Amino acid sequence: MAGSDALSAPETRTDEEWRAALTPEQYRVLREHGTERAGTSCLNAEKRAGTFFCAGCGAPLFESGTKYESGSGWPSFFAPLEGAVETTLDRSHWMTRTEVHCARCKGHLGHVFEDGPAPTGLRYCMNGVSLDFEPAD
Repeated sequence: MAGSDALSAPETRTDEEWRAALTPEQYRVLREHGTERAGTSCLNAEKRAGTFFCAGCGAPLFESGTKYESGSGWPSFFAPLEGAVETTLDRSHWMTRTEVHCARCKGHLGHVFEDGPAPTGLRYCMNGVSLDFEPAD
């Protein structure tokens, strides 16, 4: 999946196509910038070697070696794969945060904070519903 030319092209689906392809919760989070409830994702406990992909378009986003337990209730990573995500300023909910979205389909993944571990000091706090996981073996 990771080296596919199809994944390097921007994702262009209509709203109707997104609704048909995603579960209602995935649509709410990925396309409407929602947030899943803390502690509800089975990916919080995922510890196997592998790759985390965008649940919307299948683009590879994070390697398992960058995942760590942040205690936040959401899957957290200290670094994405190169070029996999983009960020924008999010001023919703009376605060300023940095939103993280898939570079390919622009789906909302979560937010990045500057309170993570070395070597980056960043915490990519992701909605598990925005991710798929593929074990290495």
